[in-house]
Amino acid sequence: MNQTIAEKIISQHVGRPVRAGEVVIVPVAGAMATDTTAPLAIRAFREMGGTRLWDSARVSLVIDHAAPAPNERIANLHKMMRDFAAEMGCHFYDVGEGICHQLMVENDHVRPGDIFLGADSHTPTYGALGAFAVGVGSTDLAATWLTGQTWLKVPGSIKVVLNGRLPLGVTAKDVILRLVGQLGIAGATYDAVEFTGTAVHPLTLASRMTLANMVAEMGAKTALVDTAGLTLPYPFTPTLPDPDAAYRAVIELDVSGLRPQIAIPHSPDNVVDIDRVIGRKIDAAFIGSCTNSRLEDLQAAAAVLNGRSLAPHVRLIVATASKRVFNQALQEGTIATLAAAGATFITSGCGPCVGTHQGVPGNGEVVISSANRNFRGRMGNPHAEVYLASPAVVAAAAAAGEIVDPEIFMTKDGGPTTEEMLSVFRLPSSVG
Repeated sequence: MNQTIAEKIISQHVGRPVRAGEVVIVPVAGAMATDTTAPLAIRAFREMGGTRLWDSARVSLVIDHAAPAPNERIANLHKMMRDFAAEMGCHFYDVGEGICHQLMVENDHVRPGDIFLGADSHTPTYGALGAFAVGVGSTDLAATWLTGQTWLKVPGSIKVVLNGRLPLGVTAKDVILRLVGQLGIAGATYDAVEFTGTAVHPLTLASRMTLANMVAEMGAKTALVDTAGLTLPYPFTPTLPDPDAAYRAVIELDVSGLRPQIAIPHSPDNVVDIDRVIGRKIDAAFIGSCTNSRLEDLQAAAAVLNGRSLAPHVRLIVATASKRVFNQALQEGTIATLAAAGATFITSGCGPCVGTHQGVPGNGEVVISSANRNFRGRMGNPHAEVYLASPAVVAAAAAAGEIVDPEIFMTKDGGPTTEEMLSVFRLPSSVG
């Protein structure tokens, strides 16, 4: 049939072969909204005459973007969500449970081959599982709550072939930053981005989630990561592209020589090798967001900071992906290592990434962050500068007080290899 993965998944749900460019109506496996989008969706649902969800077991609401509520207005929006969830009997994740995308995977709301909607732009994260997951607006989501369906234009696809072996101190975050820099913030607009290659197959689910997450910064509709090498706690049938599938573009990257990557202010596609910015002084560091706040990310930071302290003028804020991740990191000592270095822990959620509260930088301050966006004002202050990097690079900068290559810490005292840093994550006990 010459189909891509996106075309195959949509075809399976529509019940007939489809091609890129077609507009189709599809049933969905699940739908999610956060405290930034759920209140609008609830109002739209009421205006449409909605009195019950099409399937309450397939709907999730998550309070994560401004949690706990920083003011009365947001507190009342949270109350609206709590009341709606209680009335409808849907899944509800309150303050501190974690970030929406982590929770959807961690709690098995989405599986390979699903079509899943989220009222959040980083919903393509679930492509790490081989799901067709897309971000939608609140009104579209409300219509899905009523009908269990949505409309889609079948996307074209870009194939990304990643080969080679990641060097010490280089992670999936560096790979996706490199690709965002190469394609630009509109370079994959409405496309499905397929990731495959020998460098993908050894990756943990957590690392695959990082890859899939930041296709949003290319303008992509969704991401689909090759499930070869992926272990899940249930059987699944991979969806594979046909050998002669038609792609809008094919990009090949040998990661073996990749240096740590940095997105410099004020755009996530303004990406350079770390060597271009070594020595840049920083004031604050943030490890968190739906991109890089899972267990392996905390462990990478702890591997760098073990036995060290933050630079005197630097503050490090950590927000774990979920309460479960925090507890795992607590039990195995990672939290203790980060705390001993001087890190401050805040509620599991989005927090500083979106700039709602809990870490807004001051005028003229320089922040290095493991998040996904650094547009002017993204962290809450248009007069600050935000650099994006992997958790290892963030931790190294926090210790040095300036941007440095994390390899200088990892190779001392018999530091861990990249494989060791990435080997901890295993389902079903965690989505680390």
